[in-house]
Amino acid sequence: MTKSDLVMIVAKKANLTQKAAQDAVDVFLEETTRALSKGQKVLWSGFGTLDVRTVADKKVVPFGRVEMTRIIKSHRVVNFKAGKPLKEAISK
Repeated sequence: MTKSDLVMIVAKKANLTQKAAQDAVDVFLEETTRALSKGQKVLWSGFGTLDVRTVADKKVVPFGRVEMTRIIKSHRVVNFKAGKPLKEAISK
C-alpha cells in the first residue's frame, strides 16, 4: 500500500474529498514524525507502538579481514512493536 492508496481509502471511507484526505494523512504523518523526533513514544491502540531507541557503537569486521575493521557510530532508530489485534490479524 502506498501513501496515495491510503489517501484514496481515507477519502472513500470518511466521505472526504481527496484534498481533505491528503491533508489528514499528511498531518497524521507529520505529528507522528514530530513526536518521534522529540523522543516520545507513539501508541496506536489496536495497531502497535513506535518508539526511538539508541543503538550502541558497533565494530564491524567484514569476512574476518581485520585490516578493514570499521566502527559504526551509535545512532537512533525507530522501533515498532505490533499490538495484539495486529498480531492476531496477521497470524490468521
